[in-house]
Amino acid sequence: MSIKPDITELIARARSDLRMGVPVVLNGPHPVVIAALETLDAKRFPSLLSVGDDTVIAITARRAETLKARAYDGDLARVIVPKGATLSWVHGIADPAGDLRTPMKGPLNCARGGDAAAHRVALTLCKTARLLPACLVTAVSDSSEFARRNGLTLLSLSDVLPHLSTRSPLSDVISARLPLEVSETGRLHVFRPQDGGEEHYAVEIGRPNRSQPVLTRLHSACFTGDLMGSLKCDCGPQLRAALAQMGQEGHGILLYMNQEGRGIGLANKMRAYSLQDQGFDTVQANHRLGFEDDERDFRLGADILSAMGFSAVRLLTNNPKKVEMMQSSGIDVVERVPLKTGGNRHNHAYLATKALKSGHLL
Repeated sequence: MSIKPDITELIARARSDLRMGVPVVLNGPHPVVIAALETLDAKRFPSLLSVGDDTVIAITARRAETLKARAYDGDLARVIVPKGATLSWVHGIADPAGDLRTPMKGPLNCARGGDAAAHRVALTLCKTARLLPACLVTAVSDSSEFARRNGLTLLSLSDVLPHLSTRSPLSDVISARLPLEVSETGRLHVFRPQDGGEEHYAVEIGRPNRSQPVLTRLHSACFTGDLMGSLKCDCGPQLRAALAQMGQEGHGILLYMNQEGRGIGLANKMRAYSLQDQGFDTVQANHRLGFEDDERDFRLGADILSAMGFSAVRLLTNNPKKVEMMQSSGIDVVERVPLKTGGNRHNHAYLATKALKSGHLL
């Protein structure tokens, strides 16, 4: 019996390494060492450049569009690192904070042809680590020896790829009674993914009948709106309105998913806010950072509902994509219940963008 970490645990370790600025080795037909640009420091940067001559920066097609770089691989671009490149230049490729001050970072030459599987995995690891999706990728000749000599986590591409395309199973850790202002019969359930990701929560109001559609809100965590009362979004008012309606009806399920900032994390959400201060809307800001409009996985909510014994819901939402995702994940949405609240002069443009570009029914 082995106590060595399995592939799920190694992937979690790799995410943690990247967040701390430690490179990771990917073994495959074309082995590489990868480092997240956001956490790459002056100590490791020259060392990684000296590993070999084949060094590129992997960025998403969204970020490539902003930088006018050719995304020959479709969903990503491999920007060739020029000789004499500085760490500040490399960071500028990843982070759009200085785009308006120094818009001309190129012309950027991009690699075409060859295998981009490792680069794709590198970007996915950065996204799931809540980092900017941009990586320094350098070819290595003997990946196992390179990883051993430098004490780096070694991942096999053939092992990693199946795991990155599926969501992690959730474990029902614990539940306990939680009296709330809206209902003294509240109960909090904690669900933990087996891949070491963020925990998600389900707040159960009353004693909902598992054989009947339950009033449900699929709510993404919003530190700024839910806790701080931010006026830049409508999240806090929606959260409180949903709980209030469940309290009035005597039953309901509020799924509180730790997918801050549409799944990009709080730090990247603040980067998006900074870009909005420069005049970009919320979707444009996400794209300039290298993300899609919405990086959340609503299927996790369906998994929690199924684990709790529910198969049908009345969904409190203005987002048709949540309805579609629930339906495709085996949860019957018998009714979409509108939740229109929280508009103010600070978030008028934000709400208009949600309606125009994300299809929200506001």
